[in-house]
Amino acid sequence: MTTLYNSDLDSAALAGRRICVLGFGAQGRAQALNLRDSGADVIVGLRAGSPRRAAATEAGLHVFEPVEAAAASSVIVMLVPDTEQPAVYAEIEPALPASSCLVFAHGFSIHYQKIVPRSDLDVVMVAPMGIGEQVREVYTRGAGVPALLAVYQDASGRARALAEAYAFANGHGHAGVTETTFAEETETDLFAEQAVLCGGMNHLVTMAFDTLVDAGYQPEVAYFCCLHEVRFIAEMVQRRGIAGMRESISVVAEYGDYTRGPAIVGDASRAAMRSALADIRSGRFAAELESEIRAAQPVVSTGRAVARRHLIEEVGAKLRDRMSWLKKEEQ
Repeated sequence: MTTLYNSDLDSAALAGRRICVLGFGAQGRAQALNLRDSGADVIVGLRAGSPRRAAATEAGLHVFEPVEAAAASSVIVMLVPDTEQPAVYAEIEPALPASSCLVFAHGFSIHYQKIVPRSDLDVVMVAPMGIGEQVREVYTRGAGVPALLAVYQDASGRARALAEAYAFANGHGHAGVTETTFAEETETDLFAEQAVLCGGMNHLVTMAFDTLVDAGYQPEVAYFCCLHEVRFIAEMVQRRGIAGMRESISVVAEYGDYTRGPAIVGDASRAAMRSALADIRSGRFAAELESEIRAAQPVVSTGRAVARRHLIEEVGAKLRDRMSWLKKEEQ
């Protein structure tokens, strides 16, 4: 594994190149502003009816139709949702200048061949290890979040240099840029979302909350113990590692970790994780997702409705409303 820092990266390869950022969601906004503040020539591609056009303009960025923006640029950054990328690429492909560079922040569309790029294009990935808000907030503090870097197609012989320069301009060199492949980034990212960051954590927290409430404990107390404190443990793990976190908590908590944790997240969970990873690697999950999108997202819609009706949301909304510091962070 090779990890590069600012002094290792080719920071000059973007000189004289215009960058088109397609999309202005959390990642699009963060990366467009970071690139601009690093001195890059940046424009944004958004459809005429996009509600994000006003925000991009207010941020001081020039906004054009996607095809127009792509045609006027030599570096095109795909920061629209994964599910929308194939249609957007099909629309802009005829307008892409010869030997231009496509930049992705996630390898899904390329790895599962939802997009088959033109052979004359450079295709690279710079994947921030953080949500859009973090990518921007950490950059404004003079630092950056880590990132993964990969080259899928090097038509010009300069694809690697362009990816490095992009990572440098987005601030990633402060924390480290690790080399990978589109396949590795895609499969590990999907697995982490399903096993830990979203699927695993959300269901574990909700089940723990339900267990306490069903046993007669106050929902407010259950909320604080099972959900609210997750943030503080996660921040401690990020700063000190799992071992460091364990050595920083009480002996009571640490002993419970060693003796009860393996029973709660044990062999059945490991088997489920291996099954989830197999579905990702085989392409089965991607195929399921495609069917879900074509059917107007029934699983997602149902899941959102069920989650909104859960007691943990009702209790959490009331408690969070009384914590002014959380509101300030949201702003």
